Amino acid sequence: MLNRGVCVGAVALVACASVADAGTHTGLPDMTTTLREQRVESASVAVIRAGQIVSTGAWGMAGPNRPATASTPYNLASLTKPLTAEVILRLVSAGRLSLDEPMDRYWSDPDLSRDPRRMKLTVRMALSHQTGLPNWRDAKGLAFDHDPGTTIGYSGEGYQYAARYAEHRTGHLFEKLAARWLFAPAHLRASGYVSGQGETVPMAVPYDAAGKPLPVERVTRYNAADLAHATARDYARFLINARNDKGMVASVAAERSRLQADLTPQICAGSKAASCPPWTGFGLGWQLLGFPDGTTMLHTGKDAGAFTFAAIDRASGDGVVILTNSDNGWRVILPILERTVSDPKLIAFLRGQMN
Repeated sequence: MLNRGVCVGAVALVACASVADAGTHTGLPDMTTTLREQRVESASVAVIRAGQIVSTGAWGMAGPNRPATASTPYNLASLTKPLTAEVILRLVSAGRLSLDEPMDRYWSDPDLSRDPRRMKLTVRMALSHQTGLPNWRDAKGLAFDHDPGTTIGYSGEGYQYAARYAEHRTGHLFEKLAARWLFAPAHLRASGYVSGQGETVPMAVPYDAAGKPLPVERVTRYNAADLAHATARDYARFLINARNDKGMVASVAAERSRLQADLTPQICAGSKAASCPPWTGFGLGWQLLGFPDGTTMLHTGKDAGAFTFAAIDRASGDGVVILTNSDNGWRVILPILERTVSDPKLIAFLRGQMN
């Protein structure tokens, strides 16, 4: 969700000359100066118009002495969640899973074995952040913050729970389900949940706000909510599939695009109301912006040394994917949207949130 990742306050500006190194770009304005000014090591961008990828670009450094290119995979951070939701919803469409049956019939986290509230958890709750579970468990284990279905609480644990349910319900590992139901049919060849799927081209190295490289975490076990990787072009292919409801029956596609959890009172209060759409909140896998002329699907991601952004207008098919490898990555989202002539309503909403 944007206000969790973008509104992080000011950060110190530290010189980072390596960003000025040349990248690759096709049909896009050069972003090198913008990256240098905002102290962002690199960015990879894919622009979508009318449901087609029309341009891609990469600028800056993906690592020491390694320029970013359109083939560089990035840590998606929480942009992993829409991928997971898509896999699960395609399985629901195929009759292999259910949105509303209790997941406890097939899977229950051992930490919740003594809490009867676990029996209320459903896929719908998990994909719309209404499980009552925290974002991540602490050293004491997993426990409910709230009763399921009673409040909105952003939760990576909820996505993990839904993925484990999918595994136990189908009898297949989640990575195999993702390959079968999403990555292969959508031709996402440079994408995956674990590091071994992206080693032919090294991933972008994460950098902190001062321009210091951070360790690249090797992922050996999938995380349904974080740490998947993709190129901007691959994620744009996925975004187009999601906008077109590829692989979904109409009833499930309608549920995915329907407001499941209303965030309007929380993020559109006071002075922010002027730039907000009439409604906004969580669908299944995405934050939805309900503008009068159509709905925009939006998600962001933030990890140490990474900030990512993806959005698409369901009516027009116009969208953008922005992947960065810097703690300062949030600072280039608006400049890139403006320079790629993206949706002015979306830009106004994001600017209002950041203010």
